[in-house]
Amino acid sequence: MPMELTTTFHALKEWAVAINALESGNTIMLLRKGGIHERNGHFQVGHKQILLYPTYEHQQAFMLKAEYANNVYPVTSGWHPETVRIGSWAEITDILPCSDESIVNTLLPFHIWNEHFISDRLKWKARQPLYILLLRTYKLPQEQEIPYYAKYAGCKSWIDLDREIQLQTAQPVLSNFAYSQLVETIREIVGDKLYVCSILLITQLVAQIPDFLKKSGI
Repeated sequence: MPMELTTTFHALKEWAVAINALESGNTIMLLRKGGIHERNGHFQVGHKQILLYPTYEHQQAFMLKAEYANNVYPVTSGWHPETVRIGSWAEITDILPCSDESIVNTLLPFHIWNEHFISDRLKWKARQPLYILLLRTYKLPQEQEIPYYAKYAGCKSWIDLDREIQLQTAQPVLSNFAYSQLVETIREIVGDKLYVCSILLITQLVAQIPDFLKKSGI
């Protein structure tokens, strides 16, 4: 755990099923496009060291892989718990913007969502990239139950809690080696795919040069 951080009240809202997967070490990845009420209409990472705040209302089982869909319990619109469980915090180590569906599909083994979720998120706000977030998650020594407040509601990614949570003695879910290996693999996949796409684009542009010169009379 970074030594300089001992408490925080900054939190990232995410589906409870995704937070459970992060806390269990089943994933280190989140895919975000941002909520409707994001500042300036774009997803931004304001803090890289954040508490993980579970949400339930918008969880959609049909957007998850089968092994995670079974953990989603439908709730009525506007429902919220009287208290919220805060069991972990995370450091966002990598922020990888991506607009290529083939790249995100290649990363299917590393996250909890299915192809429908990927397609849906890429089409929504199509001009904005999908952000691949890699998180080093730490379990708090004791889960905290905090009261729910109406100001925490709404389609927004980031909230500030009413009180700070102690992070000291929190333990990483994955070892340094295991986390580093996963991050390196994901970076290579994204980097290699982007490289191939760039080469293909350049090849296509070069192939169009003779026609462009002919039409221009050069």
